[in-house]
Amino acid sequence: MNPVHDVLQLRVRYSETDQMGTFYNSRALEWFECGRTEWMRRQLGLSYAELEARGVFLPLVEAHLEFQGGARYDDLLDVTSTAAMSGRARFRFDVQIQQNAGGNPVVRGYTVHAFADAAGKPIRPPAWFLDLLEKAGGKSPV
Repeated sequence: MNPVHDVLQLRVRYSETDQMGTFYNSRALEWFECGRTEWMRRQLGLSYAELEARGVFLPLVEAHLEFQGGARYDDLLDVTSTAAMSGRARFRFDVQIQQNAGGNPVVRGYTVHAFADAAGKPIRPPAWFLDLLEKAGGKSPV
């Protein structure tokens, strides 16, 4: 499967920093979510709200983070999200966050999401989702 990537720029807000002046560690997962949400919108032409309105949910089943450097208030960050199917019914987002100026790494990692219905029951990805993914360049393994 060919992964499909997208780059989102975010600026570190004052509320995202801690007493040491760098971003607070839990913010990384929030930034991953921003990248994931925009990846869906830009690459599939589908918002999370629309996905859920169609009865498909992507609950988080795994997350991994590696903190590589700092980011301070007002720093501009590049959030590169790369997504691909992971098996038949999981979707993986690999994320690299780096400083826009100079490219210094900040955090990298991944999240894995299962496909589920509104009740949380696991489902296979619907054909229309796989079609959108294939059109975006990430051929489906199914």
